[in-house]
Amino acid sequence: MSEPASISSGIAARYATALFAIAKDANALAALESDVNTLDAVYAESADFRSLAASPIYSREAQDHAVAALAPKMGIGAMTANTLRLMASKRRLYALPQLIAQLRALIAEAKGEISAEVVSAQPLSDAQKQQLAEVLKVSAGKDVKINTAVDESLIGGLIVKLGSKMIDTSVKARLNALQNTMKEVG
Repeated sequence: MSEPASISSGIAARYATALFAIAKDANALAALESDVNTLDAVYAESADFRSLAASPIYSREAQDHAVAALAPKMGIGAMTANTLRLMASKRRLYALPQLIAQLRALIAEAKGEISAEVVSAQPLSDAQKQQLAEVLKVSAGKDVKINTAVDESLIGGLIVKLGSKMIDTSVKARLNALQNTMKEVG
């Protein structure tokens, strides 16, 4: 892991742990999970929001005011909004993607779940997600929550990351392996 990514993860872990503890004490884990899902969707869909979080052009005050104005419109609860405002005031809003990932992991652990990152060449149907979750549950011994992404360059197949394990059944990986084998032969 690169040093900046490591620093961002460390910063995000501290904020995530604190926010999770507050939500757990308030019996508000469901609300926190809803906030995390909303934040993740907004961060993925809005280039302006990503720019606000990551760009050093915006001052602490501008980030704080923007988060204060946007949080109610997004339906984010006060605990999460206050954490984001604190991060903005400390110039740490750039760690938002890592915060989302850390919170997802903490919530999943509290629910007895494990998250699996699945990248496919085409969007998976709900039935396919359910079937994959059942297969992974047998392997992991816990309920598996699947987070999906699409990467058309895979051509076909899946890349599944479950904890520290990664399974790559993509056509792209197989073609690359075949190409390497051919290079070794001739």
